[in-house]
Amino acid sequence: VVGHKFTIELARGEIDRDVLKKYLIQDHRFLDAFVILLASTIANARTLEDRIPGCQFLALITGKENTYFERSFEVLGISNAEERMEVPDEGVTAKFVNLMKEVANGGTLGEMLSVLVVAEWSYLSWGEKVLASTNRDVDFTTWEWVDLHSGENFAKVVAYLRGLLDKEGTLIDEAGRNKCKDTFLRVVQLEEDFFDMAYAL
Repeated sequence: VVGHKFTIELARGEIDRDVLKKYLIQDHRFLDAFVILLASTIANARTLEDRIPGCQFLALITGKENTYFERSFEVLGISNAEERMEVPDEGVTAKFVNLMKEVANGGTLGEMLSVLVVAEWSYLSWGEKVLASTNRDVDFTTWEWVDLHSGENFAKVVAYLRGLLDKEGTLIDEAGRNKCKDTFLRVVQLEEDFFDMAYAL
């Protein structure tokens, strides 16, 4: 995921706009399930101290990041929500959404955190890798996606999620840790498959 050509082409501003459109339409489909998952994680966190950073991250996801999608759809000529809804979910999109909802509704706190850690840590990793070489002489749809997934504030979000998962690992039994590992690896594969999907035009 970190070295995928999607991230390189995006940062350079050279990504095919049809690839970017497909990616953003499908990625936006995650938003509702992701909000449900993050809210469930917050609700199941063990202390108020553990919940507060999650609440702040939830505000970012439903605010600045959602606004990025709306502005990008406008620039890319796909602002009509009804027309976007006519585009079917890709297989990997459906698998990802189903996993997030499944874990949110019936998974353990550790499993919820496993999904969130992979989703956010993998994006921080590629965001930081391409940040210095990001082309800002093109429209915002490319470089702003990099900015949303890099920098000190996003790094703190990832550190927070990783810290909760590490703590949870000390509080659950081996069977619970194995469930977390299995979930973690499933999400890693889904992230890679999702980038590949964008190029299957």
